[in-house]
Amino acid sequence: MSAVPTRDRGTATASGVPRDHRSWTPTRIAIHAFLLTLALAWIFPLVYAILASLRSYEYTSTHGYLSIGGFTFDNYRHAWQQAHFGEKFINSAIVTIPAVILTLALASSVAFVVARFSWRFNLALLGVFTAANLLPPQALLIPVFKMFQAVEVPFWFSDSGSLLDSYWGLIIINVAFQTGFCTFVLSNYMKTIPKELYESAMVDGASLWRQFIQLTLPLCRPPLAALATLEVTWIYNEFFWATVLLQSGSKYPITSSLNDLRGQFFTDNNLVAAGSLIVAIPTIAIYFALQKHFVSGLTLGATKG
Repeated sequence: MSAVPTRDRGTATASGVPRDHRSWTPTRIAIHAFLLTLALAWIFPLVYAILASLRSYEYTSTHGYLSIGGFTFDNYRHAWQQAHFGEKFINSAIVTIPAVILTLALASSVAFVVARFSWRFNLALLGVFTAANLLPPQALLIPVFKMFQAVEVPFWFSDSGSLLDSYWGLIIINVAFQTGFCTFVLSNYMKTIPKELYESAMVDGASLWRQFIQLTLPLCRPPLAALATLEVTWIYNEFFWATVLLQSGSKYPITSSLNDLRGQFFTDNNLVAAGSLIVAIPTIAIYFALQKHFVSGLTLGATKG
């Protein structure tokens, strides 16, 4: 009795057309072509900035900006010296690090109260904290400026005697504008934590403080890491309130350094490209350091089980 030949189901279908060839339909090819074009268009400015930063202005003025060759690292050295990046990096760190820590601390505390307890002012409390995100900063420019100018603080707190021209004033305004968004995100995540965990903790005699510190915060590590990455990027790159509240050039953050690379009658775009890449290094480093938690924090709730 002879064996009946069978088709390899892994390589062919009932119609005899291999699966891999049949899957590449014109629609799928068009979608892939569109996505590839979009990805190249998205990454082109970054690649172009890297290429421009590695060439001198003399070379590009002779051979054109689309030419290849004449690579040098002198632009990075000149940008660091001309824009005083060392001093401005310290200014940005003085503002960004405390602002991010205070924002996440306040947001997690409010989110815990909103998610843990059910009382009539929950929605109103959450609305108060998110109200700052509903107004454009330009609408609050004059009131905030007048308020910070009128507030008197000790000289050890600010050498200007007020919140104007002080790091603390910039920290406070960033915390005020960012806490609402973080509270909204954290409260939604904390509501997904099973109430049985809190009930078991209460049976074991855990106070609310211990429930918050030892139970809730460890479970909120992914969203906290995702928010920390976003907040570092937003506060680090923020320059509007720094322009309004700071009056001393020596206190300006790193985002102001790029203006120092522009001449009065001439601007070396290659030098500006090198400075822009230097400014972006801290945010890229923070992202890669928290990449695992950042991605997991963004995909929370995408699947069940």
